[in-house]
Amino acid sequence: MTVSVVVPVKDEAENVAALAREIAAALKAEPAHEILFVDDGSSDGTAERLAALKNEIPHFRPLRHDRNLGQSRGIRTGVRAARGQIIVTLDGDGQNDPADIPALLKILRADPELGLVSGVRVKRKDTASRRLASRLGNRFRDLLLKDGAADTGCGLKAFYRDAFLDLPYFDHIHRYLIALVLREGWKVAYVPVNHRPRLAGRSKYTNLGRMLVSVTDLLGVRWLQRRHGGRTKIEEL
Repeated sequence: MTVSVVVPVKDEAENVAALAREIAAALKAEPAHEILFVDDGSSDGTAERLAALKNEIPHFRPLRHDRNLGQSRGIRTGVRAARGQIIVTLDGDGQNDPADIPALLKILRADPELGLVSGVRVKRKDTASRRLASRLGNRFRDLLLKDGAADTGCGLKAFYRDAFLDLPYFDHIHRYLIALVLREGWKVAYVPVNHRPRLAGRSKYTNLGRMLVSVTDLLGVRWLQRRHGGRTKIEEL
């Protein structure tokens, strides 16, 4: 297994089938791949929709939390269960375009020093208030963490499974993957990606909710940055 696509979802019954089919189409050129959807304790029939796709989509593996644990835990569950060396993540609302996956994989494979390739959403299809909150949050985060990331909220990323599992885990880690991968001594690359409007369901986040948790998280990540010496090469003597 080479590539594992991990998609955390919560109450996305109307979106998962179409998204899973799009991902499968985008991976046609990848002979050894799998698609993992992690249902984070949905109550709207998402789990049943995912189970029904097992017989339709090759290499499709639905997983489920028995209760809601959050997006980062869903990603972690999928990465730990994945068999691929490379992980690709997407949001479960259908706003990330699976057609962008091959471009991320090509860039990641071209440079052995890269640990992560992150999408940067072009012409975002979110509300004006969400775009403004995102810009302000990214500026404040970059001021503190100095990771150079312009769009940490983009769920479309490609990275090495081992690189992710080396990171110190905490809830909401998915918003700080760039800073933490850089902390480990890897390089990070960015690629413009498509962004689509949400066609069904509702967002699980609010601007206020994100702001309240971000302050503690930012201080914690800054502390982690200061307590690490970077990657080292190990030689057997």
